[in-house]
Amino acid sequence: MNNSEQPDPTLLDGYPGAAMLVHHDCAIVAANEKGANLEALLKHGAAPEIPSMVAHAAQEGQIVAGAISLQGAKGPITLEITVVPQTDGLTFVVLAKDTTMERNLRSTLVESRQRFKDLVEISSDFSWEVGPEGDFIFVTTRGALGHKAEDMVGLRPEEFVLNPQEFSPMPFMSNRAVEDVEMWMRKADGSTACVVVSSRPLINDDGEWRGARGICRDISEERGREDALNQARHREQLLNYIVSTIRDEVEPNNMLSTAATATARALGAAGCGIYRLNESNEFILAADYGDCKGLNELEKRLKGLEDDDIMKEEIGGWLILAAATHYRQSINGAIAMWKKDFNEAWDVETQIVIRDVANQLGIANEQISNHERILKLSRTDGLTSLLNRRAFYEIELPRRVERLKRDGKTAALFYVDLDNFKRVNDVHGHKAGDDVLLFLRDMMMEFSRPGDVISRLGGDEFAMWLDGITEEVTMKRVEVLLDESKKLLQFSGDDDHPLGISIGIAMFDPAAKESLDDLIARSDEAMYAVKRDGKGGFRMAPSPGAQKEEAAS
Repeated sequence: MNNSEQPDPTLLDGYPGAAMLVHHDCAIVAANEKGANLEALLKHGAAPEIPSMVAHAAQEGQIVAGAISLQGAKGPITLEITVVPQTDGLTFVVLAKDTTMERNLRSTLVESRQRFKDLVEISSDFSWEVGPEGDFIFVTTRGALGHKAEDMVGLRPEEFVLNPQEFSPMPFMSNRAVEDVEMWMRKADGSTACVVVSSRPLINDDGEWRGARGICRDISEERGREDALNQARHREQLLNYIVSTIRDEVEPNNMLSTAATATARALGAAGCGIYRLNESNEFILAADYGDCKGLNELEKRLKGLEDDDIMKEEIGGWLILAAATHYRQSINGAIAMWKKDFNEAWDVETQIVIRDVANQLGIANEQISNHERILKLSRTDGLTSLLNRRAFYEIELPRRVERLKRDGKTAALFYVDLDNFKRVNDVHGHKAGDDVLLFLRDMMMEFSRPGDVISRLGGDEFAMWLDGITEEVTMKRVEVLLDESKKLLQFSGDDDHPLGISIGIAMFDPAAKESLDDLIARSDEAMYAVKRDGKGGFRMAPSPGAQKEEAAS
């Protein structure tokens, strides 16, 4: 081919990228300045795709284009190759354009768009856009709050907001950017969801509002957890208040009264009762607070309580809430609250708190039972279960004397001692002696009234206090007791030592202003006077005034 037939070299120089003129066998005819690198690639066989494209262009007689990838010093390089057949049919112009940056930008843009889409999908429940008319013109394809996207488009946002009047303007319609505005929206199933809304207004060049777009995130689950935590904290505060008031009390009975008061006040009840389970498995009211009229059947209803039950019933015009108290998996009592408002049922929070309080009271009830058992052991005689000397003289009698002083009534103190009791033990043994003591106990209990009190002072000595009795009646009673005591003869050690009792009696008269010690001394002296006179009888101690006159003479 003549040089005059070859393309003008300035044609190659005018191309901004690499350009070469080659024969059909890829022998290089000419190249522009940037084409030198491309020429080197062909000579070293580093770009085999170019010869293939030239051959294809020669065969088809048309332009062939394609992209090739090369490994450069700084990474992959992408070239867009175009092979243009010349009119002579023997030469071809090869044009190369470096599209590496363009491809990278395109890839980055695609990746960025995908990243944005992923972030939106993750960070929000739905994205949206409203148009100039305030209707949804776009909603995330998956929809929102159970609504399909196509069901929301064309509708106004306020149709989905629970209380739209609370917002002015609506975040969906704001002419300024808003961040994290909380609102309640209706879900497709009719329930509600707490949603956080963020939006940006769309303003044209004339400053006219043309709509807004933004995202919404459903935080109902998050708010639910926060509400549950707040409720748990509130329950803990109420329980701590109630428990602290119980712990501040030292006296066991005051402990329950304080607990009833604190529980009713803390939980907004009209009244509260705390019950203990007695030995007969009956619920007995131990402490109460507030109005409790009309609740006579409550103790019976409590029998239906199971271990973890909450009882909710209506009794006597009251709305009742009750729970059993436990100790070591066994019911030992109950706590009940009541109110008049039937329109407002006991809520779940209150039911949880009363069950927690019941757990604490279960321990308190057990502590009180232990205290009572210890108190009983310290105040009673181990054999007869009667009051011991200390409980009788130091606790029971002072309390009764003070009451009689207020009422102005008399009483009688019997000092009873067994005659020839030692002989029973010596002949028949101590077991027989114990039987005698128990027999005498039963006889005195049968002889006494419910309001009277009997004590074993120690050994074979007993005492009995008869409240509100006159001297005349006392004389009749002692005769009956002595007559009954003849039954003790069956336990005698032998015929020469008959078993019986000697009784000393001292009358209490509040007008005499006698000390309790002097009263006890008079009954004791009267009993020993019977002993000195031969046993088996009684003596009425002289009145305090008569004793003084006798001592003076």
